[in-house]
This record gives sequence, C-alpha cells and structure tokens, in this order.
Amino acid sequence: MKLTLLLALLAMLGAHQANAASNLVCYYDSASFLREGASHYSLAQLEVALQFCTHVIYGYAGIQPGTSQVVSLNENLEIQRRHFAMVTALKERYPLVKFLLSVGGDRDLQNPEKYMELLEGGQEKHAAFVQSARNLIRSYNFDGLDLAFQFPRNKPRKVHSDIGSIWKSFKKLFTGDYIVDEKSDEHKEQFTSLIAAIKNNFRQDDLMLTLTVLPNVNSSWYFNVPAIIPHLDMVTLGAFDFLTPERNPEEADYTAPLYEPILQDRLPHYNVDFQVDHWLAQRAPYEKIHIGVPAYGRAWKMTADSQSDGRPIVKATDGPAPAGPLTKTPGLLNWVEICAMLPNAGNIQNRGATAPIRRVTDPTKRYGTYAFRAADADGEHGMWVSYDDPDVAASKAGYAKSRNLGGISLFDLSMDDFNGQCTGDKYPMLRAIKYRLL
Repeated sequence: MKLTLLLALLAMLGAHQANAASNLVCYYDSASFLREGASHYSLAQLEVALQFCTHVIYGYAGIQPGTSQVVSLNENLEIQRRHFAMVTALKERYPLVKFLLSVGGDRDLQNPEKYMELLEGGQEKHAAFVQSARNLIRSYNFDGLDLAFQFPRNKPRKVHSDIGSIWKSFKKLFTGDYIVDEKSDEHKEQFTSLIAAIKNNFRQDDLMLTLTVLPNVNSSWYFNVPAIIPHLDMVTLGAFDFLTPERNPEEADYTAPLYEPILQDRLPHYNVDFQVDHWLAQRAPYEKIHIGVPAYGRAWKMTADSQSDGRPIVKATDGPAPAGPLTKTPGLLNWVEICAMLPNAGNIQNRGATAPIRRVTDPTKRYGTYAFRAADADGEHGMWVSYDDPDVAASKAGYAKSRNLGGISLFDLSMDDFNGQCTGDKYPMLRAIKYRLL
C-alpha cells in the first residue's frame, strides 16, 4: 500500500515537472499590420514566429460603450474581418497553436469607464458581452477569449519606499494612500460573476478563457483568485512597466526586475517575484501562472543634474527620451532600436544625439539590463534605458521553469527583432525564451 502511494506521488510530481514552464504565449498587436516601412509586421513574419509559440493572443478587440458588446477597434470593419480570418487560417498549418482574441489591453482607450459599466451592468450587460464575444470567436475560428480589462491603474509613486511601508496593509503596499477605485470590492465580486458566466457559456464549445493582468493593476483589488482561477485556463502577469517615464518622469529605475534589489530602499512589490508569490499565495496553480516579458525598453531623458555613472536609481531625469524611428513613441524603444544604439562599427565615433549608449549587464541576473548616455556639457542628449534583452528574457524563462510555472508571455511579437536586423537572427527574444524553456 505504501509503495503504491509512493509511486502515485512520484508520478504526480513527474507530471507536474513535465508540464512546468512549457508554454510560450505570443502577444500579437494587430495594429502592427497597419504600420508602414520597417516596422510593418506582415502575416508572413507572424508565421515564422509560430514555430516557437504555443499560444497567440490576438490584440485587441474592445467594448462598445452602452451595449457592452465586444467589437472591433478598427474603423474599417471589412479589413478587420479579413485580418481575423487570415490569422486564424494559420491554424491549418500550425494545429498545435491556440489562437485567442484579447479584449482591452492598451488599445481600447476610449472611455475606459465602460469596463466598470460592464461589471456594474448585472446579468443583462454580462450576457450581452458573453454572447457577442462567443459569436465573434466562433465566427472567425478563434480558440478562446483573453480578458485584458482596463481596470484603474495604481497611482505613480516614487521608487523609494518609506520606513513604515512594511507595516502597511496589502492594498496600501500596492497603492500607498491613494484609492483608485472606491467600489473595488463590488467590482471584484462582479468580475468574478462575469468570469463564471463566460466560462459556463464557453464550455459547450470547449473554448478557452484566459486573463491578462495589465501592468500596475492591483491584483488584490480586482481579482478574487480562489474564486476565478478554476474558470481560467491561464493567467499572464504583466510584471513590467512598474516604472515608466510617463508615470515617473523625475527618476529612472529598472522597469521589470526579477527580484527586489537587495539592501536598497525600493518599493518591495516592483518586481516579478513579488507578483508571482501573491498569486501563488492566493492558491493559483503554478501551471496556470505565466510571466509577461517585454520585448521593449523604457527610456528617460538624463539631464546635467543626473548622475553621470548611470547607476540606478537615476535622479533628476526629465521625462521620456525622444522617440525612436520605428516605435515613434517618446520613451518607448523596441529591441531593434535599442540594439542599434549599442556600440557598433557604424556609431562608435558618433557624438551628440547619435552617440552610442553604454550597456550595463547584471551579473546576478536579479534585476535586468540598462544602457545610458550621460548628458553632454550643455546638458543635452542624455538617455537612460531599462530593458529586457535576450539574456534577461532567458533568465526569466529559467525562473519560470525553476518555479514550475506555466511559462512565459512575450509582449509582443512586433517589438522583437522579427527581421533579424541586429544580429541576423530573427526573433532573438522569442528564441532565447523558447530554448531556455526546453
């Protein structure tokens, strides 16, 4: 009897280890299909990525104000419908990859209060959302729905924690003294009801339901983890963008560290490990938790008053650094743009705005990589960038594997070097993650 029990336990442990960190979830921002020039992301380039992905999260659909129905965010509905169909048609050649449609993300920005209105709308609006989502998914052969709801974000805070933070309540640890949602307890219950309604409706067609926790959304405010986790196939934690030049314009620091920096006075929840531990402590199964990894960096403008050695925390920064040629967004640089600014034969002699940035690696593999260019004598052209490179991405995949988590989610495919411009290898971030998960 004892031998039989021991063998059963070993078999369960072996199955758990075999399933650990096996997923590579690829987020796909469909807006990249409409970009022009070198940043245009074609279906052919998407297909190359599918050899590495276990899931593709197609972003993004949105919610229609008033009706709470799931709708396309593209004004040209015919183009959107054709694109849905062309993407899911790839399932014929990649039958093992699951394709899910995501609602919300950072794209459905018009009237974000509509997400609260959906939750507060009761069974009528819940039913409208569920039925419209199911109809859209089935019409275009998606395998399920991802919820990336636009819940209110935590208020920006300085990097340094105060001495008494350890004694604060869990909610205050995340948000300080700021209340971002007076009705969060009600919204948590309503979101739980909505998830149960979706899963009950989807079960007859064996459709998947997943959750994306967007960066700086307080999990303790909106997610009753023990109640919702049985209805979810997978959860991705957006454990990045803890700091950004928009949220924290006057000081720069690691945007997605794996662990809390040791012996430094920083906020303890601004790291991957803290976020993972919170969900596991709420009885989420290890295999359902996935770590979000960014294929981009956040860039601050250094000033003459910023310390010239670049060591974080960098003080006296002046908001976002200038936009890159591909992303065209101040303070945001994809991996290709960052790689092109590192020292190479083409830029090593440059000065001013085109001078190379110095890369500083993390031998402990706890925090991440940063690169910087100190401001010149006139206080101009300074830049400080925190980013995940392929080495950091691989370290996070190793962390997921060591903790028996479900896997890694890359944000997103169009931010990776999909043309192989940096080293000649296409998708270096995706490859680094996949090989470490094997």
